[in-house]
Amino acid sequence: MNAIGYIISLIITGLIVGFLGRLVVPGPNPMSIWATLGVGILGALVGSLIAGALGLGWLLTIILEIVIAALLVWFLASRSRTPGTGRPRP
Repeated sequence: MNAIGYIISLIITGLIVGFLGRLVVPGPNPMSIWATLGVGILGALVGSLIAGALGLGWLLTIILEIVIAALLVWFLASRSRTPGTGRPRP
């Protein structure tokens, strides 16, 4: 696959995995589309590396990518809230 095709597929995969990661985490997630894309790409890369090292199939790879993206969304959402109140930081 050429470099442009790889970048396009990485962006599409990142959006899908990031969206599914946001969907799994309950509550409001005030993330921009760029943050969703970044979380999705990072989740897809880390998940595919781990799944490749463990020799998992394609379905478990996708599930692992979504779980990692959901953990990243949860981490970013919890950092943006004021401790103890659950409200967004000013």
